[in-house]
Amino acid sequence: MTLVIDRKPKSRNPREDGDGSVQVHLDPTASIGTAKVFSVYGKGGIGKSTTSSNLSVAFSKLGKRVLQIGCDPKHDSTFTLTKSLVPTVIDILEQVDFHSEELRPEDFVFEGYNGVMCVEAGGPPAGTGCGGYVVGQTVKLLKEHHLLEDTDVVIFDVLGDVVCGGFASPLQHADRALIVTANDFDSIFAMNRIVAAINAKAKNYGVRVGGVIANRSKDTDQIDRFAEATGLRRIAHLPDVDAIRLSRLKKSTLFEMPSSPEVDHVQNEYMRLAAQLWAGYEPCDAKSMKDRDIFDFLGFD
Repeated sequence: MTLVIDRKPKSRNPREDGDGSVQVHLDPTASIGTAKVFSVYGKGGIGKSTTSSNLSVAFSKLGKRVLQIGCDPKHDSTFTLTKSLVPTVIDILEQVDFHSEELRPEDFVFEGYNGVMCVEAGGPPAGTGCGGYVVGQTVKLLKEHHLLEDTDVVIFDVLGDVVCGGFASPLQHADRALIVTANDFDSIFAMNRIVAAINAKAKNYGVRVGGVIANRSKDTDQIDRFAEATGLRRIAHLPDVDAIRLSRLKKSTLFEMPSSPEVDHVQNEYMRLAAQLWAGYEPCDAKSMKDRDIFDFLGFD
């Protein structure tokens, strides 16, 4: 089954994105193109950048042309791919007084491991501006330089939980939103709120919940229990192995680590996941719980 890309606004909700809320207003015509687009969300510190970077490499090893876009002011999404903290789009634009026509692609796009192209959107200074503007400017710049036309896969690695319409803005461009979680209360509680945000964007855009990636967890019993109750689906399980921690310290992806049973297992899981995402599958028909309900659902007497 192939992945169907549907970018048309949904007629059942005629309001513009952001109406009736404090969300940033986005340009509904700003689509990425023919690439398959994935946005990676999850609780802060859960391993989204590690997941995104290794998934990017897995896609590249399938022969796909991959672009990873980090959406975090810390601009550390792609450092295991590039071995450095690359300049952000916002920093580069500021240097030319936001005259994007003065920029060249090599000013803001950097090649990482196995040919993965890397962009760090960056963000406004703390307490100012909006993350949605930053994401919008990044996509606009990539389109102006025709850098999306030869791309097969785009992965947005998004800051922490969905805390505002700005940080939810990558969902405007995505076909599938992937949620990274651990087998604990806080991660699953955050995942529930993320599902609600994805469904809110799905009223106006083609994004759908793609599934759950269990990360840093020996067991998945609580993830699976919650998924069954809400219509989610676990699509990968990446156990808590020390090689993952070491890879970050070595500024490397898992695919660059010395072979061992645990490294080989994690590499194979990323390759399997990339192949599944590329082949396409039905999205999850997930419904979030109310905060009180999930608190009671996950609680123990």
